Amino acid sequence: MKLISNRNLLLSMCMLPLLAAAQDTVRYTGTTLSNVDYHHGQLQPAIGVHNIQTMRANRADTGVTRWTYNHAPMLAYWNNHFYLEYLSNPVGEHVPPGRTLLQWSRDGYQWNTPVVLFPEYKIPDGFVKPGRTDTAKNNLAVMHQRIGFYTATSNRLFALAYYGIALGQKDDPNDGNGVGRVIREIKQDGSFGPIYFLRYNHNFNEKNTSYPFYKSSKDKGLVAACEEILHNGLLMQQMVEESDRNDELIPLKKDFKALSYYHLPDGRAVGLWKYALTSISTNEGQTWQYNPTRAPGFVNANAKIWGQRTSDGKYATVYNPSEFRWPLAVSTSTDGLTYNNLLLVNGEISALRYGGAYKSYGPQYVRGIQEMDGHPPDSNMWVTYSMNKEDIWISKIPVPVTGKQTADVQEVFADMQPHQALRYWNLYSPLWCRVAMQGQALVLADSDPFDYAKAERVFPEATKVTLAFGLTPLQTNTGTLEIEVTDPKGTPCLRLLLDSTGTVCTKQGYRNRSIGKYKAGEQLHITLELNTSTRFYTVKINDAKPVLNVYFAPVATVNRIVFRTGHTVRFPDADTPTDQDYDLPGADSKAPEARYQIHYLKTTTQP
Repeated sequence: MKLISNRNLLLSMCMLPLLAAAQDTVRYTGTTLSNVDYHHGQLQPAIGVHNIQTMRANRADTGVTRWTYNHAPMLAYWNNHFYLEYLSNPVGEHVPPGRTLLQWSRDGYQWNTPVVLFPEYKIPDGFVKPGRTDTAKNNLAVMHQRIGFYTATSNRLFALAYYGIALGQKDDPNDGNGVGRVIREIKQDGSFGPIYFLRYNHNFNEKNTSYPFYKSSKDKGLVAACEEILHNGLLMQQMVEESDRNDELIPLKKDFKALSYYHLPDGRAVGLWKYALTSISTNEGQTWQYNPTRAPGFVNANAKIWGQRTSDGKYATVYNPSEFRWPLAVSTSTDGLTYNNLLLVNGEISALRYGGAYKSYGPQYVRGIQEMDGHPPDSNMWVTYSMNKEDIWISKIPVPVTGKQTADVQEVFADMQPHQALRYWNLYSPLWCRVAMQGQALVLADSDPFDYAKAERVFPEATKVTLAFGLTPLQTNTGTLEIEVTDPKGTPCLRLLLDSTGTVCTKQGYRNRSIGKYKAGEQLHITLELNTSTRFYTVKINDAKPVLNVYFAPVATVNRIVFRTGHTVRFPDADTPTDQDYDLPGADSKAPEARYQIHYLKTTTQP
């Protein structure tokens, strides 16, 4: 997870002469690049993405969410449920103790409270790693996992994790000297089977470990599932960092990290590693056609990249297209090799509330559902990731993936089915800032001092547009709602503000200008008319006379409206120090809740 010590060597390897033109490789041929000066990278959103927080760390909690380092989530769909596994430490990366937790959900939106899946594990006293002097005494292991689930050919779901050892400063739990990999069954009734070791590291065996070896199990189905894993090169390759350095079951014994893969129609497997390294296998990962090499055109650093075939027969990769861990973006391909676009999945960075070792900012370490691990019935693409290595999120990315809206928006939520109403809206929904249909309205509810709720709608790109929407604030003494109209790169040209004193304002350069008052529970019918060539716009509230205003920033065209219960966040940036070693004041506490209802949105655009 942390930057490896031999980065220069790895980067040099990545920059070896690119593959010959005749050789198949994944490549990016588009012209869109992200701008790291913006959390959203100035990328157009993939329309209809819903970003949902599943777990919010809180040190004041009495349960399992009190640990504030949470990372490396994995995802599966089985038994009509989503299953999400992630590792957790009390404060920082590789700082023991560690454990692995599990969440599940029927719909991907409402998630259970996490439960411990693989508990803390005691290292035998007296253990010393080769080449080090630290001696284990009442030490506990840390968790690591590059692969989290396996659905066996018998349709039984198994969870996997790895117990690593970090005894002191700069000790790497993925140096091949850990304890070993464990496995247990997740059953249909929600219970778990016993824990077994699937594979030991060289210092450990049945005699000095706390769980039995899988071969001792009388459960023939479990034994068969373990054998399936151990003889699958694409699965074993994901374990290369943690396993013995001479493990004969690892096909490619080199320091290529965090493999994800998908299959092409001709049966070949495309592999993707950190740094957007790529290769192709014709024999299920037992050998690779060439050493993993930087995919031409792809921008990616020391974070995971996810690739899969989507339900429409196309392909998608999801990753951070920068040297930082923001934004999170998706690129698509028709043939699984040539990718030509780049669209935004999540362009937000929550406040990192709790300091800790190697806690990088941003939505990162993305993982989707492996080919054998299920297919959600909605046919959409689902991915999971951590935010700041602190909170756990999931995103639903509609398939087909598109960034274009060609028809004007004519949406009255009272006339729409609730499950279809938000199909084309992009949502950012933390646990304390939920965004959801409630009754006949889209509701933004915010009680988080460090985050906000956000809903945005793409409309046809235009130079002139009229936007009409209905809005009901449910209070006048707390909360903030900002409404912006932006260009395709996310640059706002105008902003309306409902502040915490019952006042409606517009942003006029440095200052805010009051244009009216609002009352709790009373609906506002707001009409905006704007013209990008003149830079003027009018605001009409209910039956009042339209108020003329000037843009606070010029744009050539506009194509979306944003509703957000907080101010734009610009921290961190590219110059922010890497490691935050402090906690934010009041990080455990909620704020008084503010709620806003959106009833309808209608647009009339002119190119």
